Amino acid sequence: MSDTPFGFGLPPEEPDDGDEGKKKDQQSGGGQGPANPFGFGGLPGAGGFGGPGADNPLAAMFGSLNPTDLGAAFQQLGQMLSYEGGPVNWDMAKQIARQTVSQGAPDGTKDSSVGPAERTAVQEAVRLADLWLDDVTSLPSGAGSAVAWSRAEWVEATLPAWKELVDPVAERVGGAMGDVLPEEMQAMAGPLIGMMRSMGGAMFGTQIGQAVGVLAGEVVGSTDIGLPLGPAGKAALLPVNVDAFGKDLGVPKEEVRLYLALREAAHQRLFAHVPWLRSHLFGAVDGYARGIKVDTAKLEDVVGQFDPQNPEQLQDALQQGMFQPEDTPEQKAALARLETALALVEGWVDAVVHAAAKPRLGSADALRETLRRRRASGGPAEQTFATLIGLELRPRRLRDASRLWASLTDARGVDGRDALWAHPDMLPNASDLDDPDGFVHREHADFSELDKMLGEAAGGSPGKPDLSKEPEKDDDSE
Repeated sequence: MSDTPFGFGLPPEEPDDGDEGKKKDQQSGGGQGPANPFGFGGLPGAGGFGGPGADNPLAAMFGSLNPTDLGAAFQQLGQMLSYEGGPVNWDMAKQIARQTVSQGAPDGTKDSSVGPAERTAVQEAVRLADLWLDDVTSLPSGAGSAVAWSRAEWVEATLPAWKELVDPVAERVGGAMGDVLPEEMQAMAGPLIGMMRSMGGAMFGTQIGQAVGVLAGEVVGSTDIGLPLGPAGKAALLPVNVDAFGKDLGVPKEEVRLYLALREAAHQRLFAHVPWLRSHLFGAVDGYARGIKVDTAKLEDVVGQFDPQNPEQLQDALQQGMFQPEDTPEQKAALARLETALALVEGWVDAVVHAAAKPRLGSADALRETLRRRRASGGPAEQTFATLIGLELRPRRLRDASRLWASLTDARGVDGRDALWAHPDMLPNASDLDDPDGFVHREHADFSELDKMLGEAAGGSPGKPDLSKEPEKDDDSE
């Protein structure tokens, strides 16, 4: 598991010599190689936050500027220091994400506006996908509309979800900047703490903007990382990324689009008709944030010696690993819940999509394996969570979950399988993923009478769980 939830180094400078500069930078270990696609410092083995060779943000800002650009650079620095919002400067994050998108993806593809023909193709693919899914799941369609996004449109549409995911972690880290001072000193040090928090918000915004911008060059829809990042009920595909995904696979473009539409539509059904699921997943992230412990001794030392005229000092401290989250029981429990829940989501989607595609698409097996290998080698979900919150999603869990859902289908039928989503307590847990057959064939309590009573009380059909109702949470649930 990654030791650091965020890195603080700014993205590398754009080289002056174009593509040759990029190649040179990648060969020397910089840039955005496959091992660190987001350009984050602080990944495992990188020497803490930013690592010893991380780029200095002020150098990145001023280093390659000519005199005519200095005014704009100082204006940007002023905006960083005057920021008074939340723990992340989301305006800066959005700006950097869009700039990253405009530079093109690592594979050389550029973003482009979506034309009418591509929009129509996506809408038809999602419509057909929903028809196929009707045969393999009892959950009705969750896609009220289907849209085709450019990468820039994906950034705009998903930023609200990223804000909900990231703010709890950033809040815990940023709050530590003021917590280390005695209460009687905080009033006197107000301007200093305010400046540090502004810089922290800017650095978080820079890193998140870079991450989201690079991710926009890889994702094919709104649910690639297993979470509903887009607006509810809106199935989305990115045509330029769908084309890049299908390149060199030897599979007709229409089949690739349709298979990916099946996955997007299946995710939409699950999140639309299992209303507790989204809060369960996002709550696990928040639970992780509450468990973050900050090296207060090191932070106290930095605050005591911080020179407002030398803001680079704060960046240097951050690079040395000031914020090292500990493996507390609370964090381990939150990450275990998140890992298991994501595996169950992805496993269910994998199982139902395969059931729908196998009889109809000759390339179903090849596309399924391509997606599995993509995850195993560090796809968008793996990279995002490992960098953002320290979670490495194990591909083995996904295969186990897929096998479990397929076995449940054989043993209990489609309705019996999908009924398990009625409440989080009914779902398999991590130990069940280790023994899928044991869970499938285990004797369960008969909930039929309880379901009948609940259905009649709610005015619904007796005997069938009402997935439209969000279950009550106890104090230990997320």
